[in-house]
Formats: sequence, structure tokens, C-alpha cells
Amino acid sequence: MKVLIADDEPVSRRLLQSYLQKWGYEVVVAADGSEAWRLFEAGDFPLVISDWMMPGLDGPELIAKIRSSARGNYVYTILLTARAQKEDVVAGMEAGADDFLSKPFDRDELRVRLRAGQRIIDLEQHLRETEAALAEQRKIVESLRQAGASGREDEPQP
Repeated sequence: MKVLIADDEPVSRRLLQSYLQKWGYEVVVAADGSEAWRLFEAGDFPLVISDWMMPGLDGPELIAKIRSSARGNYVYTILLTARAQKEDVVAGMEAGADDFLSKPFDRDELRVRLRAGQRIIDLEQHLRETEAALAEQRKIVESLRQAGASGREDEPQP
């Protein structure tokens, strides 16, 4: 699964990248929110981890832009920050973040939160596939009904 990381702190960015790659994720990194937005628009990222405070576009602004984009697939977003007051968590979640992780982050907590996000993305993908299959079944049923109705019209009337 592809993950976009947006963090202006090089050490934090490299640490996140290292962990995620070790866990099997394909990782793309951005040094700020503006770069992350450009990468997001050009790519397909089901998971985004964003620092809160960055130059240009901050984490909540990046997440709000992601939420307002016309993407068909759900994007699971995690806001990563040293800001951990209740008001900060609320503000981040109101911006559209799915999850919130305080810095310095715990590696195991990050891993389980990513897994939770991956489960949600997988469920959303399964739902889309199921809806597409049901739509196809409805078309087939409608075609059969129309074929049956037109076949009765050709039958001789008593």
C-alpha cells in the first residue's frame, strides 16, 4: 500500500519512512504540506501521514484539501504532532483527520494505527467492488426481463 508522508523535520520524516518501508509500505515523502499536496494530486495515496505544523500548507489544511478533492477512493489520514491538547485533537479531527498520533510517536502505536487505516481502506474497496457487482447484476436482470417481455409479444395470441 502506498503512503504519503508530509513532515518538515528531516529526522522524523526519515524515521517514519524507515519504519513504513520495513513494514512493507511503498513510501513517498514530502518536506512540507504544499509539496505533499502536489504529490497527492499526481498520485494515488490511500494513506497519508501529515505533521501538523509545516511551512506553507499545514497538516489540517492539507487534510482539508484532501477531503475536498474529488477522489473516488477513501484516503485515510493520520495527523502527527507534538500538539496533544484536547482542543488540538478536536481541531485536527474536525479538519478531516481519521486519526491523531502525538510526537514523539511510539513505533508500535504507529504500526497498529496504520493497520486500522488499512482495514478501513480494504473495507471501502470491498464495498465499492460489491456495489459494482450488484449494479452489474441489476443490468443483467433488467436485460432478462426485457428479453422475456419482448419474447411474449412475439407469441401468438389465442
